[in-house]
Amino acid sequence: MGYQEPSLLPVMLAEFTLKKKAIAGTGGGGKVWVVEAFLRATSGGAESFYLVILRVNENHPSQGRSMDLFEEKQEGGRKPGNRQAAEALRAAPLATRMRPVSLAEFVGQRHLLAEGKLLYRMIRSGQIGSVILYGPASSGKTTLANVISQEIDARFVVLNAVLDGIKELRAVVEEARTRERMQQTRTILFVDEIHRWNKAQQDALLPHIESGLLTLIGATTENPYYSLVSPLLSRCQLFELYPFDEEDLLTLLRRALGDQSRGLARFNIEISDEALWHFASYAAGDIRNALNALEMAVLTTDPDATGTRRISLEVAQESIQKRNVRFSRQGDEHYHYASALIKSLRGSDADAALHWLAAMLEGGEDPQFIFRRFLIFASEDVGMAEPKALELVQACLQSFETCGMPEGLYFMSHACLYLALCPKSNSTKAIFKALDHVRKSGPGTVPPHLRDRTANRLKARYESSDNPSENYRYPHEYPNNWVAQQYLPDEFPNLKHYEPGTSPVEERLNERLKRIRDSKI
Repeated sequence: MGYQEPSLLPVMLAEFTLKKKAIAGTGGGGKVWVVEAFLRATSGGAESFYLVILRVNENHPSQGRSMDLFEEKQEGGRKPGNRQAAEALRAAPLATRMRPVSLAEFVGQRHLLAEGKLLYRMIRSGQIGSVILYGPASSGKTTLANVISQEIDARFVVLNAVLDGIKELRAVVEEARTRERMQQTRTILFVDEIHRWNKAQQDALLPHIESGLLTLIGATTENPYYSLVSPLLSRCQLFELYPFDEEDLLTLLRRALGDQSRGLARFNIEISDEALWHFASYAAGDIRNALNALEMAVLTTDPDATGTRRISLEVAQESIQKRNVRFSRQGDEHYHYASALIKSLRGSDADAALHWLAAMLEGGEDPQFIFRRFLIFASEDVGMAEPKALELVQACLQSFETCGMPEGLYFMSHACLYLALCPKSNSTKAIFKALDHVRKSGPGTVPPHLRDRTANRLKARYESSDNPSENYRYPHEYPNNWVAQQYLPDEFPNLKHYEPGTSPVEERLNERLKRIRDSKI
């Protein structure tokens, strides 16, 4: 490759890495740095690769500011950037500025990052494999990925599954191959919101994870067992992150108040314990919510005559007025809350049932979904113990649709309390026992006297035989509208699918059933 003037070489710094090596001091008393710069450049549509080696004397007067390229990580563990990046960081919300940048700074998730835990050992040893981090929003998934990028000696690339797709993934793969070939550098790919990728996009990751070209760190708020394809799950370690507890939130809030460069310590702040607890409690495990509310309280509170910004409980309550409810109508919490509601109703705990009903409504659940669950419960778990339960729930649903909210809350509460207080019976599950028998043994033959009368008459006329329908006994022509008669097929004359419950209503109905069974032909 011949020499080219820099002005004639349009260079795209898609690939630009620096590596320095200190050599013994020179006669001038300073160190000499050998700097290796690797560039991927384009010229006229052609792609070329360059390895530039420079010798830099740190005491040479011409070096000046260029040595900043090789400074170690500065305050807070962050690598130095340009002025625009620094200004952007200062303008970022407090929650963004206070992201931990090292494993030592990370708070919470002790079940994963306590000393000796698997993920802790993986990060400390630098032997990180492909992992999926899943948990609720603001539980630290992206932050943990950033911490891993600081702790692991590898190139770290970020894709967002909402904005990026196969095209961007292919570019990452090509760059990873180039780096592996030219520098023997491994690539860690962080895909945020990975559940947003469809099956084909997720499958595109597989060969590169399998070959070791890419190490994947995926982050998702969804249950990975539902949202990610099985081949991807089989190639990754899964780590679940939990919401921060109040002690973790208090620790992070105090850190923000005491941090001079990234936090709020440049302000003279006096905050009450009650106000600090309010931020931690009402955030409900969401550190982003807590930090941003704290920043809003500080920035909107005028300093007094002494220059102190006093954050009282009243100020905190204005800054975060509504307790955060972790609930997603498409996520796991949707099913967890619904399950808790149904199990509370089944256990006849009216207070617990109302609690979970309120939690679902406050989280934005569709009332129609709740009423559908009530209707199912009225037959599945109340059933024959109180047959009118189904009618009442249906009436409450119709009343809700007529009146709407907020008055509709009365009808939801009415149905919820009634179902919780009703006697319970699950005898309607007998249908599943009957289905199981039919699937395994078949339905059997319909007894002649139970067959369609018209079909029997035509057949009898054609064959000049007796009409079997004449042997059918019409129950309404007998006392109490009942007569002993065979209804089951000849192959299974003694089947018993229905097992009655013990509630008073069902016991009364069962007395008639006993008479029927005792009088069988």
